[in-house]
Amino acid sequence: MKATAVAPSNIAFIKYWGKTDEAINIPANGSISMNLDSLLTTTTVEFSADLSKDDIVIDNLKKNDQITRVVQHLDRIRKIVHIIYRARVKSQNNFPQSTGLSSSASGFAALTLAASQAAGLRLSQKELSLLSRLGSGSACRSIPDGFVEWHGGKTDSTSFAVSLHPADYWDIVDMVVIVSSSKKEVPTSEGQKRAYSSPFFISRIAGINNKIDKLKNSLREKDFVSFGEIVESEALELHAIMLTSRPPLVYLLPETLKIIKLVEIWRKKGTPVYFTLNTGQDIHLLCRQKNVRQLQTLVKKEAAVKKVIINRPARGARLISSHLF
Repeated sequence: MKATAVAPSNIAFIKYWGKTDEAINIPANGSISMNLDSLLTTTTVEFSADLSKDDIVIDNLKKNDQITRVVQHLDRIRKIVHIIYRARVKSQNNFPQSTGLSSSASGFAALTLAASQAAGLRLSQKELSLLSRLGSGSACRSIPDGFVEWHGGKTDSTSFAVSLHPADYWDIVDMVVIVSSSKKEVPTSEGQKRAYSSPFFISRIAGINNKIDKLKNSLREKDFVSFGEIVESEALELHAIMLTSRPPLVYLLPETLKIIKLVEIWRKKGTPVYFTLNTGQDIHLLCRQKNVRQLQTLVKKEAAVKKVIINRPARGARLISSHLF
């Protein structure tokens, strides 16, 4: 059977950084995110007795640093359903991989749904979230709709994501400002291992649940100022952990820092905008729908900006009928 799924990337407002169990991607803390409707991965999977090995194509390339992880994830699904068939997989991103835009989140969410469906599994949303987490931690957040909380948990069965609010709950816009399409020198999976070496990591974990509660309250109240202040503080804290890890991890570029400084200036001049950062050089600007055009005008004046991608809250992973092969 053949199945195709599309899944969104997500941007974390409260980040997950560090793991308590690396083998099964149990995070050191819970997190909150929003699915992004313009950063998508589409994946088609078909298991076949005619294949002697898995045939995997990602963005039209058969050589990709994700392919080993894809095979491992297919093996997990084969083990569940007790099949030995190899799979044909074609996956297409509509945005650059490995630049900090969470392509592994959308990729493994789409792979999990498409492969499980193709193998004959009919999994609940919770089961899909649990399974996708094994491929990539943040993929579990791309399964539910809209605004999502990942319960960090302490065991395999307690670490999964749920929807806090549907995609149409609040008119938040995430404007991704791409300052470089270069791949990260240090992948996120490697950076995660360094988290505990930061002298500030313990204090971060001690205060994270209180921060999560405050952010959830700002979402409930639709308090954009409180929301933005928490999100900015969290982004800077995440990168402070990276910068003070051993060895230090520096993802930000001079162009990233320039946009951060401009956000402060724009806000003082009357444009309600806040920033957040992922594990890469590009920056996410958060505003309300009514301020998108105003912010776009400001951003496009900057020479450091290579591309702008406008995202609104999105549905989670879903099956579609248009296959890639």
